[in-house]
Amino acid sequence: MTETIINLETVNPIEFFGVNNSKFEILKRKYPLLKLLSRGSQIKISGQPDEVNAAHTKINQVIQFLERNGHLSESYFSKILGDEESESTGEEAIANDILVFGPNGKVVRAKTANQKMMAAACEKNDIIFAIGPAGTGKTYTAVALAVRALKNKTVRKIILTRPAVEAGENLGFLPGDLKEKIDPYLRPLYDALDDMIPSDKLNYYMTNRIIEIAPLAYMRGRTLDNAFIILDEAQNTTDLQIKMFLTRIGPSAKAVITGDMSQVDLPKNQKSGLIKASRILRNIDGISYIQLDEADVVRHRLVKQIIRAYDSAQEQEDAQEEQKKAERRKNYNDQQEGKQ
Repeated sequence: MTETIINLETVNPIEFFGVNNSKFEILKRKYPLLKLLSRGSQIKISGQPDEVNAAHTKINQVIQFLERNGHLSESYFSKILGDEESESTGEEAIANDILVFGPNGKVVRAKTANQKMMAAACEKNDIIFAIGPAGTGKTYTAVALAVRALKNKTVRKIILTRPAVEAGENLGFLPGDLKEKIDPYLRPLYDALDDMIPSDKLNYYMTNRIIEIAPLAYMRGRTLDNAFIILDEAQNTTDLQIKMFLTRIGPSAKAVITGDMSQVDLPKNQKSGLIKASRILRNIDGISYIQLDEADVVRHRLVKQIIRAYDSAQEQEDAQEEQKKAERRKNYNDQQEGKQ
């Protein structure tokens, strides 16, 4: 006879034991020869050594799954324990689409083909450029990948940054301390995190700098290692800024750079550094480039039509501009021939 105690401090005990101990009852039925007792966030197992070790192994697998995902259905709980008769809920089939489980079991998935390509590229590459129009889930997917990496302990921290550039508006003086001044620029990143991490845990992460959200200017001089780093709204960086960011990345870090080429808010005399970076870095091994489009839009159904209308208008304007240039060149050539 042997005895062991397993701590559940790293997971939500309710998610492990189930409502009214429903999952714990499944565990007891799986190991009828063992004496299983639950005490708060602990399980006490007593029985023959082989049986105890087998149960311990399976329980650890459940704990690891919950640490990564935060939620586990009763059916999949049975599957982990090796119950072949339990019905599949499709969790294995969609496992690659699930990025992370948020509070209250909310499932955050890669919903479109290009979002799934982002997730797959993140597994194989250390730097990803995700370029596409508004509403295609670039930032949301990137934050979900970062949270998943943190839960899987493949990184020790998340760093979220974006340039503090006004979107076509002159906001003037903003009251408050530095955090209050820059928070409006970083709000989309906070919103995404709120969807994926319980508020108390998020506060802990922020307080202990496990998750950092800061303007791009604050990245200068740092070496960002063992971290998942996201540069959001990268279309509003200059050449020097995006080069500075990319050269901060340490040997054990991953980075996702997101941007929308159609929403550059830089002054007219400045060019977007994202355009050049995505062109000259495209063929480097370890850097992946994902182009999202209107098919990836997951906002209101009208957003797709709005993007399509703007793209069509831009194409017409570009065609008209090219026609004007061609006419000017023709007129110039005609004048030169007349002089001769």
